[in-house]
Amino acid sequence: MGEPAASGVQVRLAGAGDAAALTELLHAVDRHYWDSAAPTPAAMAEHVRRRVLSATSCEIALAEIDGQAVGLASFAVLYPAPGPSGQLFMKDLFTLAAARGRGVGHALMSFLARLALERGCGRFDWTAETDNPGALAFYDRLGARRIEEKVYYRFDGEGLKALAAKK
Repeated sequence: MGEPAASGVQVRLAGAGDAAALTELLHAVDRHYWDSAAPTPAAMAEHVRRRVLSATSCEIALAEIDGQAVGLASFAVLYPAPGPSGQLFMKDLFTLAAARGRGVGHALMSFLARLALERGCGRFDWTAETDNPGALAFYDRLGARRIEEKVYYRFDGEGLKALAAKK
């Protein structure tokens, strides 16, 4: 793992030495999706140090071009899955705007597919927002099958607090 893609994109698993690159990328993710709620760079650096790099339930694939971090995919292997296998579930795929269209997303997805097979996973799943036509078109171009029979649920804010308070 970690070989360069045909586009010159190098993808590998992020490690402790990638704190600065992950801080920059995760801050860019927050600015991209939740601009008004994005934490300061210092707060994001602390979050990466205390939570992200010490997480045992989530990993991050890091994409680089010429040694510069340009994208990431966060994922976990979940159990159970059909048969004696796991399910690789991608939480997020993100590429810096300046690197879009250069094969970064494709390289990250291919890396995760290979990793899923290496780890004995029988499938690779993720979600996409219906109001993100670019992402939907990208996943369709890759040949991914849409799972229409699934419904995505969420607890957040006060609803999350209310459920947590129930015994």
